Amino acid sequence: MKLGKMFVLTGAFLVMTNIANAKLPGYTEGAEIMRPKIENGQIDSMSGIIYSQIKGLRSNRALRMTVMIPRDGKAKPAIIYFPGGGFTSADHEKFTEMRTALAKAGFVVAAAEYRTVPTKYPALVNDAKAAVRFLREHAKEYGIDPAKIGVLGDSAGRYLAQMSGATNGEKQFDKGDFLNQSSDVQAVVSLYGLSDLRNIGEGFPEEIRVVHDSPAVTEALLVNGPAFNTFPGESITKDPKKMLDASPLGHVSGNEPPFLLLHGSADPLVSPEQSASMYQALKAKNQDVKYILVEGAKHGDLPWYQPNIINTVVNFFKEKLGDPAKLAESKQVKGGSL
Repeated sequence: MKLGKMFVLTGAFLVMTNIANAKLPGYTEGAEIMRPKIENGQIDSMSGIIYSQIKGLRSNRALRMTVMIPRDGKAKPAIIYFPGGGFTSADHEKFTEMRTALAKAGFVVAAAEYRTVPTKYPALVNDAKAAVRFLREHAKEYGIDPAKIGVLGDSAGRYLAQMSGATNGEKQFDKGDFLNQSSDVQAVVSLYGLSDLRNIGEGFPEEIRVVHDSPAVTEALLVNGPAFNTFPGESITKDPKKMLDASPLGHVSGNEPPFLLLHGSADPLVSPEQSASMYQALKAKNQDVKYILVEGAKHGDLPWYQPNIINTVVNFFKEKLGDPAKLAESKQVKGGSL
């Protein structure tokens, strides 16, 4: 093509483009035109949802959750995130990187607070079960497939996620509302948390390990309560059977959902032996379990916020609960508030 003809064609294209742009509402000479590339869906977020009310003699404590809901009109698997906090706090709106990634993958993602020390075990397990039942009761409202609910937790929240899965089929922890709904879960992801309260310091140097023998350590407070009146407090070593009963490891029966366990090899707070023990117990019962030891990772440090870790969790839930992006049209939600 001759150079002169090319200039003529190029000029004609620009004229046609300018004419097309001039027809756009709001266009003026010099405005830049951007054509969006639709890659992500819309996610609604609802905070301050009361999923359980704990009524006492002179008090009524409301437990809250925040729910992220992909707006696509389909019934989707749901994931409940239980936050870590050493059994002393439950700041449920953290770990936004993980929760957002799960929501972008199409899961409904709930983050739930729960009761902590000085409230004793099994209150926090009761709360976890109540959160599962609440989502099943409100499945249509939040666009959830009630047959597919998974749990995720880090540190103390991981303890709670593991207890939720290990106690599938056990009814003694179901307290409160919506008792017509099952509290069983269909998948568990556990990040650097506790499996056996009897030996959290196993494998650590002696000066660290002995801290876990103290009556003041949080796992002892969780199960035994604080010193008060004539009770001087009690070490976890006093009643190992009691501690095992309060541990996920003590409830492994062969009725567990699929588990994914991740732990940092350099964790200075919770020994990676905790995850190794849970893995071995589940394998001994021929359960579906995968254990990943993250080389060099510590306790809740930057490695846990990286795409390869987050994608591993997302892909596990897709595999075990189903990929929300591939749900059949028969799963369309009719009505609802969203």
